[in-house]
Amino acid sequence: MVTALVTHDACYDHVTPLGHPEQVARLDAVLGALRDMDLLRVKAPLGAEDDILLAHPKAHITAMRDAAPESGWRSLDADTHMSVGTLEAAFRCVGGIVRAVDLVMSGDARNAFVAMRPPGHHAERETAMGFCFFGNVAIATKYALAHHGLKRVAIVDFDVHHGNGTQDLVEDDPRILFCSTHQSPLYPGTGAGHETGVGNVLNCPLPVGAGSKAFRDVMERVVLPRVDAFSPQLLIISAGFDAHRDDPLAGMNLVEDDFAWITERLCDLADRHCKGRVVSSLEGGYDLAALGVSVAAHVNVLRERSE
Repeated sequence: MVTALVTHDACYDHVTPLGHPEQVARLDAVLGALRDMDLLRVKAPLGAEDDILLAHPKAHITAMRDAAPESGWRSLDADTHMSVGTLEAAFRCVGGIVRAVDLVMSGDARNAFVAMRPPGHHAERETAMGFCFFGNVAIATKYALAHHGLKRVAIVDFDVHHGNGTQDLVEDDPRILFCSTHQSPLYPGTGAGHETGVGNVLNCPLPVGAGSKAFRDVMERVVLPRVDAFSPQLLIISAGFDAHRDDPLAGMNLVEDDFAWITERLCDLADRHCKGRVVSSLEGGYDLAALGVSVAAHVNVLRERSE
């Protein structure tokens, strides 16, 4: 068995304004860190509209198409900008994570890492925000349920920002467990412990300055037992690396060893419940050096578990 790396050069054509943290160089940092790893390298196809419709209404897809500029940039809000290449990149993000689900469910790969941008976990049902246009992880989760006969899929999001978009897209579906650790207070201001959906949402806010001990403690005591009890048939990770101590957009103090540790623990649960099936999708991480070493630590665990 192998670990699949799903990516596409179209993600370089999503160009943000000068100084924007969600920059093209992030993909260089990620792919550079993985250059020498033995991975099954797969080009992401364009996402199918029918798959996006599993999570977003037609009106949202139309709005994204209408907003796509013919030159320069179009700003959807203060953080979220579209360039000429953004729409294709966003569609390929959807296609890439759906392809990763197919590879893992078919047994062609034991697990997969989707190295794509723009990220997705802030995109709500009809709102692009927080650098995100489509809810990639939520779409992939609903796709796995609809097309692979699954009854339970768990999402674990360890990005430093709460995945408000993912929560918005899955909180009414008891077949999906959504667990998030994130800094609070911080953008987007959601993710309080009382936000529980239909009993399928677990939010674990952490204070500014939280480091390895606090992160590992809440994972050990709260998140991992909840995932274990849910007994998922597929585990999907929103892999944001902006809780790293060097990241400029937040104030947590994790290091790359923490990302390796949580990946190991999640893989243990995947081995126990879902034949090792893990799909991980890149979210945040804005210090380029920290992003590279963190992604390498994360994917190296996936690679070792696929041997």
